[in-house]
Amino acid sequence: MAQRFISPSLLSADFLNLKKDVLMLNECADYIHLDVMDGVFVPNISYGFTIVDALKNIATKPLDLHLMIVNPGKYIDRFADAGVSMIAFHLEAVEDSSEASMQEVQRLIAQIKAKNCKAGLVINPDIAVERLFPYLPALDYVLIMSVFAGFGGQSFIPETISRVRRLKEEVLRLGLDLRIEVDGGVSKENIDALSEAGAEIFVAGTSVFKNESPKDYIAQLRQ
Repeated sequence: MAQRFISPSLLSADFLNLKKDVLMLNECADYIHLDVMDGVFVPNISYGFTIVDALKNIATKPLDLHLMIVNPGKYIDRFADAGVSMIAFHLEAVEDSSEASMQEVQRLIAQIKAKNCKAGLVINPDIAVERLFPYLPALDYVLIMSVFAGFGGQSFIPETISRVRRLKEEVLRLGLDLRIEVDGGVSKENIDALSEAGAEIFVAGTSVFKNESPKDYIAQLRQ
C-alpha cells in the first residue's frame, strides 16, 4: 500500500480562528489544501491572494493550491509568488479537445513549473480519466475529484476508486514519478480502498475539521 500524505482543506476550517487551525495543521498535516473558486467555473467564491499571502507567513507545510477558475493562466504567477508549492488547474476549464486547447494545457503546466511549483491537473467526476493521459509525462501530480468541485461536505462517489486504479495503471505503464491526489468526501471509511487503488495524497475537509480531535483523525487517516 502506498504512503499516505494528508492535505486538509482550509475551506472547512474555522475562518474566525484560521490562524489557530493553520498552526494545528503545521503539527500534523503533510500539506495544507487551498480551494480557490471564482464564481464562474464553479458557483461559489472562496478566497484569493490576500488570504494566501497571510497564510504563507504562518504555514510551515507546503500549500497545495486547487484552482477552480476560468483563465487559470492569468493567476498562476501571482499565486506562485504568494508562496504556494503546488498548483493544479481543471483540465475542463481549459481543454475542449482541440489542438489549440491541448497546447494551452501544456503551456500552463510549463508556466507552473517555471515558477518552481509542482504542476497538477484536476478533473471532475464526469470527465474520463483517459483525457489526462496525454499530459501525464509533464505533470508532478493529478487531482481526481471524488465529488463535484465547488462545494464542501458532499458525499464520496464510490466510482472514484476504479478511476484512481485506471489512472495508476497508466502511470505505472509509463514509468512515471507522479502522485495521485483525491479530493472530496475522503474519510476513514474509504481511504484504505483509495490507497490500495494507488492514491497517495488525500484532501480531507469536513471529516477533519468537524472532528472533536482533528489531529487524532489526521493520524488515523495516515495509518
